[in-house]
Amino acid sequence: MTRQKTEQSSLHMLQDQLRQNIRQYAMFIALISIGVIFTVLTNGVFISPRNLSNLLLQTSFIGILAVGMVLVIVGGHIDLSVGSIVGFTGGFAAVLQVNYGFNTATVVILALALGAVIGVWQGFWIAYRAVPAFIVTLAGMLIFRGALIALTGGQTVAPLAPGFRAIGQGYIPRLFVNVDAVAGFHDLSFLIAVAAIAAYVLLAIRARTRRKRYELTNLPMPLFIAKIVIVGSMMWFVFSIMVSYRGIPYSIMILMALVLLFVYITNNTTFGRHVYAIGGNREAALLSGINIKLKTFWIFVIMGGLSALSGLVFTARLNAATAGAGNLFELDTIAAVFIGGTSMRGGEGTVVGAIVGALVMASLNNGMSLMTVPSEYQLIVKGLILVLAVWFDASSRSSNS
Repeated sequence: MTRQKTEQSSLHMLQDQLRQNIRQYAMFIALISIGVIFTVLTNGVFISPRNLSNLLLQTSFIGILAVGMVLVIVGGHIDLSVGSIVGFTGGFAAVLQVNYGFNTATVVILALALGAVIGVWQGFWIAYRAVPAFIVTLAGMLIFRGALIALTGGQTVAPLAPGFRAIGQGYIPRLFVNVDAVAGFHDLSFLIAVAAIAAYVLLAIRARTRRKRYELTNLPMPLFIAKIVIVGSMMWFVFSIMVSYRGIPYSIMILMALVLLFVYITNNTTFGRHVYAIGGNREAALLSGINIKLKTFWIFVIMGGLSALSGLVFTARLNAATAGAGNLFELDTIAAVFIGGTSMRGGEGTVVGAIVGALVMASLNNGMSLMTVPSEYQLIVKGLILVLAVWFDASSRSSNS
């Protein structure tokens, strides 16, 4: 009898977990499905180590934007200017280096500072002048697109210094294994992969132990082990792509560092909890003493800085600044965040989910490009994906209520 009750309790818990996290599970299923479909349609080219490594590089600059966009949307806002800021800050950095001879370190610092200043400008109007974020960032999209064209004169600015290019094109070096001696194995990337998976397992065990200590509900041990194995296997698959090719790109290292930082900020800091509280119930947050204006202001300062960082990575990857840089990045970023499980109503969403959403969008772009799908049809597909993601969010929330 006791065993039967335990099994029923485990089943109910599993059902609750599936119901509460349906959007997160759905995005993983979508990502795997996209991979399988494009692998078949491209005769295996999609899943080759070289292509998957390029796909991760393509994910990096959208992923950086998605990290910041999670905070923006969770806080109940939207930012339509990120693509134009990417282009403008990247163009600013390229002009400083190519036309004026600034070194890479100085260019990076000044570009990030410019992004933060742009965030201050937009955050001021949104937080302290009560202009809706949609309007302010729509204006920003126009302003900074025009500023980019004026800055570059509509011309391509290139080439960049090797140190700058490495931000978007370079890979971390090997430690001991000679590339000629052992082809297809990157030792430092392997060690990072092992450390990352071990850290995940230890943190999961620690979280389970803390929940048990406070007498909170935990997954049954078999389900917990299954979760560890599945997530660890997925992490190894992603890392193995880079281990077996040229290693982890610097841009992916930047993205991983940002993910770790903002997962900590959103889960373990007062600022993160306040952002979720503001998006979940603005009136309740105000009555509880949260300084909504200041938190909103800092959300857009952070978004400005991350947009500039994305601009640096994108410009370095292209080895040039162009007048069209960053065009429609806001679409891919917002779609990535919604696909990743962030609620369009605010107050709910995760950084890790947004990165998976960015992988979904990058996979769509990459797969359709391999199939030589015309750009106009690619836009149609991505637009439909965005609509479906928002519809799925709304329908899944209504079914849970």
